[in-house]
Amino acid sequence: MKQITSPQNPLVKSLIQLQEKSKARKESGTFLIEGMREIELAIKGNYAIETILFLPELVSESKIKTLGTQKVEISKEVYRKLAYRDTTEGILAVAKTKALRLSDLKLPQNPLIVVMEALEKPGNIGAVLRTCDAANVDAVILANPKTDLYNPNIVRSSVGCLFTNQIATATTEETVDFLIRNNINFYSATLQDSTAYHTQNYTLPTALVVGTEATGLSQLWREKSTQNINIPMQGAIDSMNVSVATAILIFEAKRQRGF
Repeated sequence: MKQITSPQNPLVKSLIQLQEKSKARKESGTFLIEGMREIELAIKGNYAIETILFLPELVSESKIKTLGTQKVEISKEVYRKLAYRDTTEGILAVAKTKALRLSDLKLPQNPLIVVMEALEKPGNIGAVLRTCDAANVDAVILANPKTDLYNPNIVRSSVGCLFTNQIATATTEETVDFLIRNNINFYSATLQDSTAYHTQNYTLPTALVVGTEATGLSQLWREKSTQNINIPMQGAIDSMNVSVATAILIFEAKRQRGF
């Protein structure tokens, strides 16, 4: 089995680039996953694992033998260079990215979809993905994504739900066209020309569309939506964190669908 003890090793340097640079992830078509649970969820989500790196003091070789791929034993010094979390688990994986095309989505007859347009903060994206997994949403679409989906902050904040959700990325125009062609009603969360979210019927094929707190959704969503919706505010502010708002919308749709 290969062993790496020096942080100056060329492989270690390339893996640091994967952690820190979106360009490196895109050029190589790979990214890093940290943690046993996340790695297992990635495998379950049909992500191809190229290499497992582990710290033998924390993870035994027998524990990872079922992962069935190239394994590299690393030193504490190397692990500290590569580990992204404050907590220590002692295992990382190099995985291949996916194309995440709209055409690859496999939707049931009556889907519930979440669309995020131009969200920038990885923590918000990860939190929404976690909620989508909890509600067993059928698909998530990132329209005009501003952040690399394989950013380690998204992997971490989603607690592996990046791998458990069916995800696609596309432009806003492509996403709107996809929803219309597939006869999916879509409800745009916006303050302009909108009605209270709980007054709408989400029992038919539905997409819930959310945007950034700063700029909201682009005009195309507001013009083409089945209905613009809002969550009525009772305090001094006019909006809430996008991950919280999305959770409210998702679980209202699930309530109407009897789940």
